[in-house]
Amino acid sequence: MAYTNWRSNPPPDCPFEPSEAIRGLAFTGRCRNYTHADTWYPSWAADGNLYSPWTDGCFADLLPPGGFDVQRMDCSSDSRSPVNRERGGQSGTGSARIVGGDPLNLTLENLGVHYAMAHPYGGRYPCGSLVYNGVWYYGTYSLDETDRGLNWDILGPFIGFRTSFDYGQTWQDCPHSPDQPIFGESGKCGGKVKIGAPHFVDFGQNLQHTPDGKAYLVAHGASRADAETAWIRGDQVYLIRVTPAPENMNDPSKYEVFAGFDSSGSAIWLNDFSQIKPLIEWEGRVGHATMTYVAPLRKYLMFCTDGGNTISTFNTYVLESDRITGPWKLVTFMEKFGEQAYFVNLPSKFISADGMNGWLLYSANFTNLPGNGWNTNWAENPAGSKYAMSLHEIVLDVRR
Repeated sequence: MAYTNWRSNPPPDCPFEPSEAIRGLAFTGRCRNYTHADTWYPSWAADGNLYSPWTDGCFADLLPPGGFDVQRMDCSSDSRSPVNRERGGQSGTGSARIVGGDPLNLTLENLGVHYAMAHPYGGRYPCGSLVYNGVWYYGTYSLDETDRGLNWDILGPFIGFRTSFDYGQTWQDCPHSPDQPIFGESGKCGGKVKIGAPHFVDFGQNLQHTPDGKAYLVAHGASRADAETAWIRGDQVYLIRVTPAPENMNDPSKYEVFAGFDSSGSAIWLNDFSQIKPLIEWEGRVGHATMTYVAPLRKYLMFCTDGGNTISTFNTYVLESDRITGPWKLVTFMEKFGEQAYFVNLPSKFISADGMNGWLLYSANFTNLPGNGWNTNWAENPAGSKYAMSLHEIVLDVRR
């Protein structure tokens, strides 16, 4: 099989040293797209299935006649979307079961759309999703529009979790609201959030490889007053952890935040949110972030998107570390990946037994959709990149 190595092209101000353990990645060319919706973050449950959020599109594999028609979307997280027009400011977030072990031959089952208020923000979107011991914790966060005429989508706060005890058939609503989120942050009036769109670290099936029984979440955000934060743009990644249980997930007092290192180099974990410190920093280039533990390699891989002004091409960079708290080294900086790939993650279910192969999951080229008004034309790079649940097989260049 002929692989396509993606040339790493980091900019001069890249703060990460090159990895000596994983020197890059290649694409095999094998890929498959499912649905015409985005925001897929699968969690590998004890029953063997994956469970994932989804939104902003059509669940069917085929587009409606004439292309993507916003009037016929199955789900939208923008409270002002036509599909939500009569819902009084509510946003829709979908859920799905993903059945099968072959990424090229999966069965997706739509479990429905859940509606909740977005006010005082313009939208309420899926983020951290975890199914653990049969309980599904489904997080949402807020986004708001700017007044600059561009779709920057200012990053608002993580709200909290709704909960299902029957794999998404029924839900208990989140006890928090966009104006009273779990950590008390706000994206209004120039406020910057640190935990804006958190995602659970993927530790394998039912958190199989968690080091201490806790669930960890990474989130991008910023602390600079003049930082331009968005759903795909920020300055830092932050790390928090919690013991996963229904009584804990929406209780801020149960969370510990990564607060840097002590004089001996050991990580500091505190219950005081005000003491949170960045896991990584790169001004203006730290957008959406996810993390997967690759158990056969005993490595953590972090996937970050540098989303620029949010409507042009995006860059994706991959970092690796032996520890969840770092130090982090650069595996590859993939310039114009997708060319507009976002929500990049590596589902642990599809990692090979030796850790060398996996399947990147992402969506791509959302501004190429007809009728969006941006007149964009981003290429499919790698070939097969789509506005969909897009899966692409990769091979890691691991030094043994």
